[in-house]
Amino acid sequence: MGIVSKGAKCNFEGCDQDGARSLNTSKVENAGLRVNSTGKKTVLCKEHYKEYKKESKDDRDLERARFDKF
Repeated sequence: MGIVSKGAKCNFEGCDQDGARSLNTSKVENAGLRVNSTGKKTVLCKEHYKEYKKESKDDRDLERARFDKF
């Protein structure tokens, strides 16, 4: 059983919705989101996960390009 299936709440500051995804805390902070998590994993609700995806799109594209073969 994972963190989300146990009923964890969103770690975004000021949000108390149920979590939808758990992500690496450092990646979420690098995307510019303010979270209250001190551990390795951060739980985000659906709304804040969507915001994370928008903010980290360029980073994810660069990361994916590193592994593409020409």
